[in-house]
Amino acid sequence: MKKKELMFFDHLKELRARLLRSLVGILVIFFPLIFFSNEIYELASSPLQMLMSENSSMIATQVASPFLSPLKLTFYLSLMISLPYFFFEMWSFIAPGLYKSEKRFALGLTLSSIFLFYLGILFAYFLVFPLVFGFFTSVTPEGVKVMTDISSYLDFILTIFLAFAIAFEIPVLIFLLNWTGITSPESLAEKRPYVIVCCFILGMFLTPPDVISQTLLAIPAWLLFEVGLLLSRIYIKNSSETKERETD
Repeated sequence: MKKKELMFFDHLKELRARLLRSLVGILVIFFPLIFFSNEIYELASSPLQMLMSENSSMIATQVASPFLSPLKLTFYLSLMISLPYFFFEMWSFIAPGLYKSEKRFALGLTLSSIFLFYLGILFAYFLVFPLVFGFFTSVTPEGVKVMTDISSYLDFILTIFLAFAIAFEIPVLIFLLNWTGITSPESLAEKRPYVIVCCFILGMFLTPPDVISQTLLAIPAWLLFEVGLLLSRIYIKNSSETKERETD
């Protein structure tokens, strides 16, 4: 009993050490980027600023906003950049307890999750932002100048980034649900109409209250559901064929 308790505490100590190293990894990225905080914010705000008229500009309504908003964005950027290192630490903690086949499977899922996370952020920046901001600036009433507060803008884009980063993990979630046997591709295919409705509900809760960003999240979420369904069918089919060959 004492041996098991010692092993448990050893694992806790190792986990704590890896979490601390992950935190240090974030800080190692964050501190050098502090010197480029303003440039980072300019890059993040360029999708809106490119569409604003010459007489319009972004404003700061709070005293500390010009300093805190770029710093806050830089910290979140550091979190995103350090994500692979965090997964590496967690992988190093879990991998010794896995079989060889399980390691390949878990590594594939981890790398896929990281790739889809970044893909969701890039999709939001290069496609969603230009469409959303283009629509907002085009419907501005005559005589009204677009002068967005930098703190409000930061909150808006962080919400969009997080929403799309989460939505782009749908294929991994669908695959895991099928792999664990919780559901099956056929069962999910039958529930497709409900899934589409859920995608729009997800868009409503995860994005700001505008129809464009909600739709731009809902449609990719549905397509990603279909991708997860397709990959699940291919995996299950290949697994069945492998088992049949082993039986023969």
